[in-house]
Amino acid sequence: MDWQTSEDTVPSAPVTEADARLLLGRPPATGAWRDGDPVGDRRFATFGAFSTEGGRELPSIRIAYETWGTLAPDASNAVLILHALTGDSHVRGPAGPGHPTAGWWQDLVGPGLAIDTDRWFVVAPNMLGGCQGSTGPATIAPDGREWGSRFPYITIRDQVAALALLADDLGIGTWAAVIGGSMGGMHAMEWAIGLPERVARVGILAAPPANTADQIALNSVQLEAIQIDPRFQNGDYYDSGDGDGPTRGLALARRMALLNYRSPTELNQRFQRSWQSGVSPLGHGGRFAVESYLDFHGNKFTRRFDANSYIRLVEAMDSHDVGRDRGGIEEALKRVTATALVLGIDSDRLFPVEGQHRIARSIPNTLDGDRAVVMASDFGHDGFLIETAVVAQHLRRLLAA
Repeated sequence: MDWQTSEDTVPSAPVTEADARLLLGRPPATGAWRDGDPVGDRRFATFGAFSTEGGRELPSIRIAYETWGTLAPDASNAVLILHALTGDSHVRGPAGPGHPTAGWWQDLVGPGLAIDTDRWFVVAPNMLGGCQGSTGPATIAPDGREWGSRFPYITIRDQVAALALLADDLGIGTWAAVIGGSMGGMHAMEWAIGLPERVARVGILAAPPANTADQIALNSVQLEAIQIDPRFQNGDYYDSGDGDGPTRGLALARRMALLNYRSPTELNQRFQRSWQSGVSPLGHGGRFAVESYLDFHGNKFTRRFDANSYIRLVEAMDSHDVGRDRGGIEEALKRVTATALVLGIDSDRLFPVEGQHRIARSIPNTLDGDRAVVMASDFGHDGFLIETAVVAQHLRRLLAA
């Protein structure tokens, strides 16, 4: 549940005038990719009727995905990379038509890198319910209108079931590795537990075994921020003009979330008590630099994401509990047959390392025994996106196992 776009996977920094000019103009009602937009590097797979855990049915679903490398004749070299809450399929490649940002893991995926595309066939999908090409609330329903508020509640398990259809379509019976961070780590666990015969290695980065009450509470205020925006219109805002969508609520939700993704150490060191300009924030109308920073990234986010998708994906994260209907967390994790890398971050205040240690204790075969490997970082939860040199070392270990 992190930023997971290229420009956000760097240390925080004060907002410049040039940054601010990027946001001139009224934001669209939704930042979703829409049919008719440039396709970019996306590919698409379409499937028939899809039933959710909750008993709802979508008459058909589409999964957008990107690939790198060449699939071996026996499909033995396929690696699945799973994005976090606000990520997408664009793991590698420049920004351009169809892709508002450059690849979010470019230092890790590519020729000669930790996930070497000269050896591995890499697949990165956009999750069901997302807003970058896969079926989600901004997608056109059979009646010619966006799904909007009618899009059903989906779970992490629903999303993995949709990706299993994609794997079948690509001719991949068993993934050489399934790797994900944050929400992507939740998906990776579900693959390894629910479909153990289809996963040879699993990388679980900065993800919990279940969303806790504390994490659900943090999520609930973000969703409320979106839903109380008058321009949200109960989720049916797609006909609104530029500037008339629920962008204020979505930007506020983003600002709240960012506070959980970075550590107090980083924010305090980067911003201290500095002002954004020469105007004092102490009663004279100025702003602290950290306020402008949060505001800028909140507003920028509204230009590439969809409010309804944010709600549905956060709800999916709240559904996450690997022990649900499986006899508890420990019993569920014992089902994993894959070789596992479990990685936590010492400054992560969103998904603290105690959760990763609990995962490692119950998976039968991990690289580091019954303890997760803990990465030291000042960047908090987003360390797995920023500390790429360290993450690369561990991914190499996993793929060599």
